Amino acid sequence: MKALFTDHDMLDVSLEQRIFQEAGIDLRIAQCRTEEDVIREGKGCSAMLIQYAPINARVFEALPELRLCARIGAGYDTIDAGDAARYGVWVANSPDYGVGEVSLHALAMMLAVIRNIVRYDNDIHHGHWHYTSPGTIPRAQDMTVGILGLGRIGKRFAHYAQPIFKRVIAHDPNLIDGDFPQYVRKVGLEELFETADAITLHCLLDDGTRGLVGERLLGLMKPGAYLVNTARGAVVDVDALTRVVQAGRLAGVGLDVLPQEPIDPAHPLLADPRVIFSPHSAFYSVASEIELRRKAAMNIVNWMKTGRPDYPVVVGRNQAPPGSPLRVE
Repeated sequence: MKALFTDHDMLDVSLEQRIFQEAGIDLRIAQCRTEEDVIREGKGCSAMLIQYAPINARVFEALPELRLCARIGAGYDTIDAGDAARYGVWVANSPDYGVGEVSLHALAMMLAVIRNIVRYDNDIHHGHWHYTSPGTIPRAQDMTVGILGLGRIGKRFAHYAQPIFKRVIAHDPNLIDGDFPQYVRKVGLEELFETADAITLHCLLDDGTRGLVGERLLGLMKPGAYLVNTARGAVVDVDALTRVVQAGRLAGVGLDVLPQEPIDPAHPLLADPRVIFSPHSAFYSVASEIELRRKAAMNIVNWMKTGRPDYPVVVGRNQAPPGSPLRVE
């Protein structure tokens, strides 16, 4: 069996090479940026291990032998799930590898913008030493923190935030009332943005959430509120966010993800001291990266062995390829 590692930004891929070698899978490694790249490199491959490469109907049409796409990450928006379903291709992800890391990173970014940590540091490096140099700071114990998306990461953030802030509210249309922790108040989408003093985003990217946090919802936020995004970059309309920040409506923003990565060096948000960034790194710790990559690779190995990946998000109708140790008929 042959598999394609479509693209990666790891310093080395010896982990994946070892896993596939031990499973008897021939792994081809590429750096695909377009559908054309994937189609060219994917000839003869039954499975793909994907980081950012785009996978859609064009790929499935050109590569009828492709039967499984395994995404390195919890989100899988780079893979068109609807197209995969139509072509009978399995899609799998790694949904639970970095819950603690992402939720803690989101809280760290939120506290950094509320407490002006980065601005203090910058001021000191430029010779300014005074506790009011970056502006006023609210008391966290008086603030309401809002969470958009109360899945694994959102719930963990709520657990961390509950003893720090006055109250925690959340919106998640996919959860029933009983799925909300007792210390989290369920609210509607508009109420979340109208009520919260600080908001953190923890929703997946799909057709319903793409650009969701745009002009309308940002306009509902309190003057002087804070926004943090460690979810998916395209959930936020960055042009609208830029206009809101430049208008002075928000006191602080923390962005770990953006629709275009890396950010354009000339982007105006980079020049605004109220906005802090990290390089799509909320997921990262040494342990979480190993877990992420291993789980993504093992989706392919275990599909080859049993006919089913460990973490399917689209159930395919295609069998494991001929020559696999076990084929499920």
